[in-house]
Amino acid sequence: MANPNDPEPSPLEVRQVDGVLTLTMNRPAVKNALDATQWRRLASALGDAAYDTSVRAVVLTGANGVFSSGGQLGADGPAHPLDRMRIISEAAVTLHDFPKPTIAKVPGPAIGGGWNLALCCDFVICSSNATFAQVFPRRGLSLDVGGSWLLPRLIGMQKAKLLTMTGDVLSAAEVEQLGLATRVVEPEDLDSVVESLAERLAAGPPTALSLTKSLLHRAATTDFASSLEAEAVAQAVNFASEDIRIGLEAFKARTAPSFTGRWRFE
Repeated sequence: MANPNDPEPSPLEVRQVDGVLTLTMNRPAVKNALDATQWRRLASALGDAAYDTSVRAVVLTGANGVFSSGGQLGADGPAHPLDRMRIISEAAVTLHDFPKPTIAKVPGPAIGGGWNLALCCDFVICSSNATFAQVFPRRGLSLDVGGSWLLPRLIGMQKAKLLTMTGDVLSAAEVEQLGLATRVVEPEDLDSVVESLAERLAAGPPTALSLTKSLLHRAATTDFASSLEAEAVAQAVNFASEDIRIGLEAFKARTAPSFTGRWRFE
């Protein structure tokens, strides 16, 4: 039985273990839907973590076996719908452009904007019993949380249109076949698989991983020659990092490197 004196759980739980920050959406009464306040909290937590050197990777998940049902319809917030949508957009941009590796851990339903929020992450690891839907047309809505930009780039225009104009519910296996899930695992393995990947990413060279992520994001909207020039600049930055020395020494010694991300001239 719950103790009435216990503090109310936070609707966005923030927990850090070593270099991995886990953000857990926890609003069971509305299937982890986010109102304006929660979208702001998510953006704020990510903003704080972006340049916190103790944070090397982020896991975004939902409590109680649900990832998120997206934006909470009818919730209190700014009077004009455009202002509400811009709050959501700010959180989506902050997550998509976050300068460190991000993982969406999907234990169950990821619906509408909740699914697109997961797609803003670098990796989507989901339980085999998770379900997904671009539910917008069934609510008389068009898509949001970046779906119009993300989906065509990930699966092509025709499949994106099919998902977003029908609102069909997809299984985790179907989502993986489309290329919208990095990996599907059994429910009992989800925590350990995500933890293992997050730890590997957190142990990587932070500057190099951040630059790699930026290069890949830019590649969708630039030409080949510009991509090569951006790669050259990124490598020049890496050569000024302690991590290249650490990596080479570990290679020679056949040991695991302990990257710091520090500038060599500090």
